[in-house]
Amino acid sequence: MKQTLDIGLVYSRTGSYLRLSDGARAGVLQAVAEVNADPAGDWLIRVHEADPAGQQDHYAPAMLAVHRETGCRHFFGAMTSSSRKEMIPALERCGASLWYGAPYEGFEAADCVAYMHTTVNQNVIPLLDWTLPRLGRRVFLVGSNYIWGWEINRIARDLIAAAGCEVVAERHIPLGDTDIAALLDEIARTRPDIVLNSLVGETQYCVLRALRAAGIACRVLSCNFTEAELPEVGEAAEGLISIGPYFAQPGDVFDNSLARAGYLSVMNLVRLLSLPGANAAMTLPELLALGPGDIDPVSHHVAQPIVIAEVRGGAFAPLLSLPVTAGDPYLARTPRIKAERPRLRIVK
Repeated sequence: MKQTLDIGLVYSRTGSYLRLSDGARAGVLQAVAEVNADPAGDWLIRVHEADPAGQQDHYAPAMLAVHRETGCRHFFGAMTSSSRKEMIPALERCGASLWYGAPYEGFEAADCVAYMHTTVNQNVIPLLDWTLPRLGRRVFLVGSNYIWGWEINRIARDLIAAAGCEVVAERHIPLGDTDIAALLDEIARTRPDIVLNSLVGETQYCVLRALRAAGIACRVLSCNFTEAELPEVGEAAEGLISIGPYFAQPGDVFDNSLARAGYLSVMNLVRLLSLPGANAAMTLPELLALGPGDIDPVSHHVAQPIVIAEVRGGAFAPLLSLPVTAGDPYLARTPRIKAERPRLRIVK
């Protein structure tokens, strides 16, 4: 007889980054359906959902409510770093874990989190390493005004300086804000070769549509744009270059890398729970210590392929494929960024 496994989904079904949540959620539900339909499998998964509605301060209470009602110890969801960081203290208090399936900015390794998408050495570093020598020297940085945008742009500044290139401006826009007239004017005035776009959700879609409508000639880069968002942007995404572990090609199983990460999260959990000595009451570190697998038991990050792709004709066309690379959130194994740093002096 199959054992029952309760899991919690904390994806926003409304709000400015709905398409991201829907992409990841679809992958989780695909895996759940496969596990439940497998007659030889050990587990029957029951799904319990909560909708934080894209509000950062709703994630932890939503997760805790599901935990109290069902006893869930494994949660899937949170598509932004701010929502993930809101959940971590609550997860630690109740001995639960979060399977996080979105790209993020690194410099974190929480015991209660499995990081199932890309981190800094798998996204912004290889993206700029490849594009800066090819696309131009003058870069405009624009990001959402929270930790993802701040950190991606901080790292990008070092990479751009190390390459002998120039940051012409750096701007941050509140999540969900679509008042971008001043930003558009500044991009048009400064005429950068590249716009590194670390925006999220509706703000990103608005900027891409506006750049297209204004006919501004620059290349737009992204560390987080996927096929899940193409229908929202349409032709305005043409020419955008993004990076990720996966871009769907005809006949592929997954529609986007968020769905892939959600699917692999469920499958990895089920695999771990099926190992000798495992049980549903074990914490994530205890499960990871049972044996080798896809997830690093120390950093909790996943080794990923790295693909750089460009939107052509409404789909992503690969430009470069790199070998599977272990996640290195603190850049401990990645060559140091050799940017020239200013000398500090005491100011009285």
